[in-house]
Amino acid sequence: MQTNVTPLRWSGARPEGALELIDQRLIPIEETWIPCATYEEVAQAITDMVVRGAPAIGITAAYGAAIGARDGHPREVVLARLADTRPTAVNLFWAISRMRARWERAEADGEDLVATLFAEADAIRDEDLAANLAMGRAGAELLEQGARVLTHCNTGGLATAGYGTALGVLRAAHAEGKLAKVWIDETRPYLQGARLTAWECLADGLEATLITDSMAAHFMQRGEVDAVIVGADRIGANGHVANKIGTYGLAVLCAHHGIPFYVAAPTTTLDPEITEGHQIPIEQRSASEVTTVRGQRIAPEGIDVAHPAFDVTPPELVTAIVTERGVARPPYGASLAAALTPS
Repeated sequence: MQTNVTPLRWSGARPEGALELIDQRLIPIEETWIPCATYEEVAQAITDMVVRGAPAIGITAAYGAAIGARDGHPREVVLARLADTRPTAVNLFWAISRMRARWERAEADGEDLVATLFAEADAIRDEDLAANLAMGRAGAELLEQGARVLTHCNTGGLATAGYGTALGVLRAAHAEGKLAKVWIDETRPYLQGARLTAWECLADGLEATLITDSMAAHFMQRGEVDAVIVGADRIGANGHVANKIGTYGLAVLCAHHGIPFYVAAPTTTLDPEITEGHQIPIEQRSASEVTTVRGQRIAPEGIDVAHPAFDVTPPELVTAIVTERGVARPPYGASLAAALTPS
Protein backbone atom coordinates (compact mmCIF):
# COMPACT_ATOMS: atom_id res chain seq x y z
CA MET A 1 0.00 0.00 0.00
CA GLN A 2 2.99 2.32 -0.24
CA THR A 3 3.92 4.86 -2.92
CA ASN A 4 6.92 7.05 -3.57
CA VAL A 5 4.77 9.92 -4.85
CA THR A 6 4.99 13.01 -2.63
CA PRO A 7 4.28 16.71 -3.26
CA LEU A 8 6.84 18.20 -0.86
CA ARG A 9 10.17 17.69 0.85
CA TRP A 10 12.66 19.70 2.90
CA SER A 11 15.99 20.83 1.49
CA GLY A 12 18.87 21.53 3.89
CA ALA A 13 19.28 21.18 7.63
CA ARG A 14 16.30 22.43 9.60
CA PRO A 15 15.40 25.04 10.59
CA GLU A 16 17.49 26.50 7.77
CA GLY A 17 16.92 25.55 4.16
CA ALA A 18 13.70 25.59 2.19
CA LEU A 19 10.48 23.74 1.58
CA GLU A 20 10.63 22.18 -1.87
CA LEU A 21 7.44 21.58 -3.84
CA ILE A 22 7.20 19.46 -6.95
CA ASP A 23 5.77 21.75 -9.63
CA GLN A 24 2.47 20.04 -10.41
CA ARG A 25 1.87 22.42 -13.31
CA LEU A 26 4.65 20.72 -15.26
CA ILE A 27 3.91 17.04 -14.60
CA PRO A 28 4.13 14.76 -16.58
CA ILE A 29 6.40 16.66 -18.97
CA GLU A 30 8.88 17.67 -16.27
CA GLU A 31 9.54 16.75 -12.66
CA THR A 32 10.88 20.01 -11.26
CA TRP A 33 11.19 20.92 -7.58
CA ILE A 34 10.68 24.57 -6.61
CA PRO A 35 12.37 25.81 -3.41
CA CYS A 36 10.30 28.06 -1.15
CA ALA A 37 12.63 29.77 1.31
CA THR A 38 10.13 32.36 2.62
CA TYR A 39 6.52 32.23 3.73
CA GLU A 40 5.69 34.59 0.83
CA GLU A 41 7.12 32.09 -1.63
CA VAL A 42 5.07 29.33 0.01
CA ALA A 43 1.90 31.44 -0.26
CA GLN A 44 2.55 32.26 -3.90
CA ALA A 45 3.17 28.60 -4.71
CA ILE A 46 -0.24 27.72 -3.25
CA THR A 47 -1.95 30.51 -5.20
CA ASP A 48 -0.23 29.54 -8.44
CA MET A 49 -1.12 25.84 -8.02
CA VAL A 50 2.46 24.65 -7.83
CA VAL A 51 0.91 22.59 -5.04
CA ARG A 52 -2.79 21.70 -5.04
CA GLY A 53 -5.16 19.26 -3.39
CA ALA A 54 -6.81 20.23 -0.11
CA PRO A 55 -4.66 18.17 2.31
CA ALA A 56 -1.40 19.09 0.55
CA ILE A 57 -2.36 22.78 0.62
CA GLY A 58 -2.93 22.59 4.38
CA ILE A 59 0.39 20.82 5.01
CA THR A 60 2.25 23.31 2.82
CA ALA A 61 0.67 26.25 4.64
CA ALA A 62 1.72 24.74 7.98
CA TYR A 63 5.35 24.69 6.85
CA GLY A 64 4.91 28.23 5.51
CA ALA A 65 3.87 29.34 8.99
CA ALA A 66 6.95 27.71 10.53
CA ILE A 67 9.17 29.41 7.95
CA GLY A 68 7.56 32.76 8.72
CA ALA A 69 8.24 32.30 12.42
CA ARG A 70 11.82 31.25 11.71
CA ASP A 71 12.38 34.48 9.80
CA GLY A 72 10.92 36.62 12.58
CA HIS A 73 7.72 37.77 10.93
CA PRO A 74 4.63 38.65 13.01
CA ARG A 75 2.24 35.76 13.54
CA GLU A 76 -0.90 37.35 12.12
CA VAL A 77 0.89 38.80 9.10
CA VAL A 78 2.17 35.37 8.15
CA LEU A 79 -1.09 33.54 8.77
CA ALA A 80 -3.23 36.15 7.02
CA ARG A 81 -1.07 35.94 3.91
CA LEU A 82 -1.29 32.15 3.84
CA ALA A 83 -5.06 32.25 4.37
CA ASP A 84 -5.45 34.57 1.40
CA THR A 85 -4.23 31.99 -1.12
CA ARG A 86 -7.19 29.67 -1.92
CA PRO A 87 -10.77 30.13 -0.65
CA THR A 88 -12.45 26.71 -1.05
CA ALA A 89 -10.17 24.11 0.55
CA VAL A 90 -11.10 24.02 4.23
CA ASN A 91 -7.92 22.07 5.11
CA LEU A 92 -6.01 25.30 4.51
CA PHE A 93 -7.93 27.17 7.20
CA TRP A 94 -7.89 24.18 9.55
CA ALA A 95 -4.09 23.99 9.30
CA ILE A 96 -3.70 27.74 9.78
CA SER A 97 -5.96 27.67 12.84
CA ARG A 98 -3.98 24.80 14.32
CA MET A 99 -0.67 26.58 13.67
CA ARG A 100 -2.04 29.79 15.21
CA ALA A 101 -3.07 27.98 18.39
CA ARG A 102 0.33 26.27 18.66
CA TRP A 103 2.17 29.53 17.94
CA GLU A 104 0.23 31.37 20.66
CA ARG A 105 0.80 28.59 23.19
CA ALA A 106 4.51 28.40 22.45
CA GLU A 107 4.90 32.15 22.92
CA ALA A 108 2.92 32.09 26.17
CA ASP A 109 4.92 29.16 27.56
CA GLY A 110 8.33 30.41 26.46
CA GLU A 111 8.97 27.39 24.22
CA ASP A 112 11.43 27.30 21.36
CA LEU A 113 8.99 28.80 18.84
CA VAL A 114 10.67 27.71 15.62
CA ALA A 115 11.32 24.12 16.71
CA THR A 116 7.77 23.88 18.05
CA LEU A 117 6.15 25.07 14.83
CA PHE A 118 8.24 22.83 12.61
CA ALA A 119 7.29 19.90 14.85
CA GLU A 120 3.61 20.87 14.52
CA ALA A 121 3.89 21.01 10.73
CA ASP A 122 5.55 17.58 10.77
CA ALA A 123 2.67 16.28 12.90
CA ILE A 124 0.07 17.63 10.45
CA ARG A 125 1.91 15.89 7.60
CA ASP A 126 2.26 12.59 9.48
CA GLU A 127 -1.35 12.60 10.65
CA ASP A 128 -2.54 13.14 7.09
CA LEU A 129 -0.53 10.18 5.84
CA ALA A 130 -1.94 7.98 8.61
CA ALA A 131 -5.46 9.18 7.77
CA ASN A 132 -4.92 8.37 4.10
CA LEU A 133 -3.83 4.82 4.90
CA ALA A 134 -6.86 4.33 7.15
CA MET A 135 -9.19 5.69 4.45
CA GLY A 136 -7.61 3.37 1.93
CA ARG A 137 -8.39 0.33 4.04
CA ALA A 138 -11.96 1.45 4.82
CA GLY A 139 -12.76 2.48 1.26
CA ALA A 140 -11.38 -0.67 -0.33
CA GLU A 141 -13.96 -2.66 1.63
CA LEU A 142 -16.73 -0.87 -0.31
CA LEU A 143 -15.51 -2.16 -3.67
CA GLU A 144 -16.39 -5.51 -5.18
CA GLN A 145 -13.82 -7.93 -6.55
CA GLY A 146 -12.84 -6.87 -10.06
CA ALA A 147 -14.15 -3.34 -9.60
CA ARG A 148 -13.85 -0.83 -12.42
CA VAL A 149 -13.81 2.57 -10.76
CA LEU A 150 -13.96 6.06 -12.22
CA THR A 151 -12.23 8.95 -10.47
CA HIS A 152 -12.04 12.68 -11.12
CA CYS A 153 -9.25 15.23 -10.69
CA ASN A 154 -6.20 14.15 -8.67
CA THR A 155 -6.59 12.79 -5.15
CA GLY A 156 -3.36 10.86 -4.79
CA GLY A 157 0.05 11.32 -3.28
CA LEU A 158 0.46 14.67 -5.02
CA ALA A 159 -2.68 16.04 -3.34
CA THR A 160 -1.88 14.79 0.16
CA ALA A 161 1.05 13.90 2.39
CA GLY A 162 1.96 11.17 -0.07
CA TYR A 163 -0.68 8.41 -0.43
CA GLY A 164 -4.07 9.81 -1.35
CA THR A 165 -7.74 10.03 -0.47
CA ALA A 166 -9.86 8.64 -3.32
CA LEU A 167 -6.77 7.45 -5.17
CA GLY A 168 -5.50 6.05 -1.86
CA VAL A 169 -8.63 3.88 -1.74
CA LEU A 170 -7.83 2.65 -5.24
CA ARG A 171 -4.21 1.99 -4.24
CA ALA A 172 -5.45 -0.11 -1.32
CA ALA A 173 -7.92 -2.00 -3.51
CA HIS A 174 -5.14 -2.65 -6.01
CA ALA A 175 -2.89 -3.99 -3.24
CA GLU A 176 -5.70 -6.35 -2.21
CA GLY A 177 -6.15 -7.60 -5.79
CA LYS A 178 -9.69 -6.22 -6.02
CA LEU A 179 -9.20 -3.46 -8.57
CA ALA A 180 -9.61 -4.30 -12.26
CA LYS A 181 -9.44 -0.81 -13.76
CA VAL A 182 -9.29 2.89 -12.99
CA TRP A 183 -11.17 5.16 -15.35
CA ILE A 184 -9.49 8.60 -15.20
CA ASP A 185 -11.44 11.72 -16.12
CA GLU A 186 -9.06 14.19 -17.75
CA THR A 187 -10.62 16.94 -15.56
CA ARG A 188 -10.79 20.07 -17.66
CA PRO A 189 -9.70 22.76 -17.66
CA TYR A 190 -6.57 22.15 -15.58
CA LEU A 191 -6.21 18.48 -16.59
CA GLN A 192 -5.32 17.17 -13.15
CA GLY A 193 -6.61 13.76 -14.16
CA ALA A 194 -4.77 13.55 -17.45
CA ARG A 195 -1.53 15.00 -16.11
CA LEU A 196 -1.36 13.91 -12.48
CA THR A 197 -3.63 10.93 -11.77
CA ALA A 198 -2.51 9.17 -14.95
CA TRP A 199 1.12 9.80 -13.94
CA GLU A 200 0.52 8.38 -10.45
CA CYS A 201 -1.30 5.30 -11.76
CA LEU A 202 1.56 4.52 -14.13
CA ALA A 203 4.09 5.07 -11.34
CA ASP A 204 2.34 2.53 -9.09
CA GLY A 205 1.28 0.01 -11.73
CA LEU A 206 -2.49 0.52 -11.54
CA GLU A 207 -4.42 -0.60 -14.62
CA ALA A 208 -5.90 2.68 -15.88
CA THR A 209 -7.61 4.22 -18.88
CA LEU A 210 -7.77 7.98 -19.50
CA ILE A 211 -10.99 9.46 -20.89
CA THR A 212 -12.29 12.96 -21.51
CA ASP A 213 -14.84 14.26 -19.01
CA SER A 214 -17.63 14.01 -21.59
CA MET A 215 -17.04 10.26 -22.08
CA ALA A 216 -18.06 9.21 -18.55
CA ALA A 217 -21.78 8.87 -19.38
CA HIS A 218 -20.99 6.68 -22.39
CA PHE A 219 -19.01 4.15 -20.39
CA MET A 220 -21.59 4.14 -17.59
CA GLN A 221 -24.34 3.44 -20.12
CA ARG A 222 -22.32 0.51 -21.46
CA GLY A 223 -22.05 -0.98 -17.97
CA GLU A 224 -18.28 -0.52 -17.76
CA VAL A 225 -18.17 1.55 -14.55
CA ASP A 226 -18.92 -0.15 -11.23
CA ALA A 227 -18.34 2.81 -8.90
CA VAL A 228 -17.18 6.41 -8.81
CA ILE A 229 -14.91 7.71 -6.05
CA VAL A 230 -13.74 11.29 -5.69
CA GLY A 231 -12.07 13.47 -3.09
CA ALA A 232 -13.33 16.72 -1.59
CA ASP A 233 -12.10 20.19 -0.77
CA ARG A 234 -14.84 20.91 1.75
CA ILE A 235 -17.75 18.86 3.13
CA GLY A 236 -20.62 20.53 4.97
CA ALA A 237 -22.21 19.27 8.15
CA ASN A 238 -25.10 17.68 6.24
CA GLY A 239 -22.99 16.09 3.52
CA HIS A 240 -22.75 18.77 0.83
CA VAL A 241 -19.51 18.04 -1.02
CA ALA A 242 -17.44 20.74 -2.73
CA ASN A 243 -14.97 19.21 -5.15
CA LYS A 244 -13.34 19.88 -8.50
CA ILE A 245 -15.73 21.19 -11.15
CA GLY A 246 -17.41 18.28 -12.90
CA THR A 247 -17.95 16.23 -9.75
CA TYR A 248 -21.64 17.15 -9.46
CA GLY A 249 -22.23 16.01 -13.04
CA LEU A 250 -20.70 12.62 -12.25
CA ALA A 251 -22.95 12.26 -9.20
CA VAL A 252 -26.03 12.96 -11.35
CA LEU A 253 -24.88 10.37 -13.88
CA CYS A 254 -24.35 7.82 -11.12
CA ALA A 255 -27.87 8.39 -9.79
CA HIS A 256 -29.32 7.81 -13.26
CA HIS A 257 -27.29 4.64 -13.89
CA GLY A 258 -27.57 3.14 -10.39
CA ILE A 259 -23.83 3.41 -9.71
CA PRO A 260 -22.53 4.10 -6.18
CA PHE A 261 -20.93 7.52 -5.78
CA TYR A 262 -18.33 7.61 -3.00
CA VAL A 263 -16.34 10.49 -1.51
CA ALA A 264 -13.06 9.95 0.35
CA ALA A 265 -11.76 12.77 2.55
CA PRO A 266 -10.13 13.18 5.97
CA THR A 267 -12.14 14.67 8.82
CA THR A 268 -10.06 17.85 8.43
CA THR A 269 -12.12 18.45 5.27
CA LEU A 270 -15.39 18.51 7.24
CA ASP A 271 -16.75 21.99 7.96
CA PRO A 272 -19.48 21.83 10.64
CA GLU A 273 -20.26 25.53 10.08
CA ILE A 274 -21.61 24.76 6.60
CA THR A 275 -25.18 23.50 6.63
CA GLU A 276 -26.18 24.28 3.02
CA GLY A 277 -24.21 23.89 -0.18
CA HIS A 278 -24.60 27.51 -1.26
CA GLN A 279 -22.61 28.60 1.81
CA ILE A 280 -19.42 27.07 0.43
CA PRO A 281 -17.26 29.70 -1.32
CA ILE A 282 -16.45 28.69 -4.89
CA GLU A 283 -13.11 29.84 -6.20
CA GLN A 284 -13.26 31.64 -9.55
CA ARG A 285 -10.03 31.12 -11.46
CA SER A 286 -8.55 32.83 -14.47
CA ALA A 287 -9.95 32.67 -17.98
CA SER A 288 -6.52 31.73 -19.34
CA GLU A 289 -6.76 28.26 -17.76
CA VAL A 290 -9.80 27.64 -19.99
CA THR A 291 -8.64 29.37 -23.17
CA THR A 292 -5.07 28.05 -23.22
CA VAL A 293 -3.24 24.77 -22.65
CA ARG A 294 0.41 25.17 -21.63
CA GLY A 295 0.42 28.67 -23.09
CA GLN A 296 -1.12 27.64 -26.41
CA ARG A 297 -4.41 29.42 -27.09
CA ILE A 298 -7.27 27.07 -28.00
CA ALA A 299 -10.15 29.59 -27.99
CA PRO A 300 -10.65 32.84 -29.91
CA GLU A 301 -9.54 36.15 -28.44
CA GLY A 302 -12.37 38.11 -26.89
CA ILE A 303 -14.65 35.20 -25.95
CA ASP A 304 -16.26 35.53 -22.53
CA VAL A 305 -15.16 32.80 -20.10
CA ALA A 306 -16.60 31.44 -16.85
CA HIS A 307 -14.31 29.36 -14.64
CA PRO A 308 -15.68 28.13 -11.32
CA ALA A 309 -13.00 25.77 -10.01
CA PHE A 310 -15.41 23.70 -7.90
CA ASP A 311 -19.02 22.60 -7.75
CA VAL A 312 -21.17 21.27 -4.92
CA THR A 313 -22.79 17.83 -4.88
CA PRO A 314 -25.89 17.58 -2.64
CA PRO A 315 -25.94 14.81 -0.02
CA GLU A 316 -28.80 12.90 -1.61
CA LEU A 317 -26.46 11.98 -4.48
CA VAL A 318 -23.65 10.73 -2.22
CA THR A 319 -23.71 7.01 -1.41
CA ALA A 320 -21.11 7.17 1.36
CA ILE A 321 -18.26 9.35 2.65
CA VAL A 322 -15.05 7.55 3.61
CA THR A 323 -13.01 9.13 6.41
CA GLU A 324 -10.10 7.91 8.50
CA ARG A 325 -12.64 7.23 11.26
CA GLY A 326 -14.80 4.98 9.16
CA VAL A 327 -17.50 5.20 6.51
CA ALA A 328 -20.29 7.75 6.99
CA ARG A 329 -23.67 7.09 5.41
CA PRO A 330 -26.93 9.04 5.21
CA PRO A 331 -28.26 10.83 7.12
CA TYR A 332 -24.98 12.72 7.09
CA GLY A 333 -25.91 15.21 9.77
CA ALA A 334 -25.61 12.42 12.32
CA SER A 335 -22.86 10.27 10.76
CA LEU A 336 -20.49 13.16 10.05
CA ALA A 337 -21.02 14.61 13.51
CA ALA A 338 -20.08 11.20 14.92
CA ALA A 339 -16.94 11.15 12.75
CA LEU A 340 -15.90 14.49 14.22
CA THR A 341 -16.42 13.29 17.77
CA PRO A 342 -13.21 11.92 19.35
CA SER A 343 -13.57 8.27 20.36
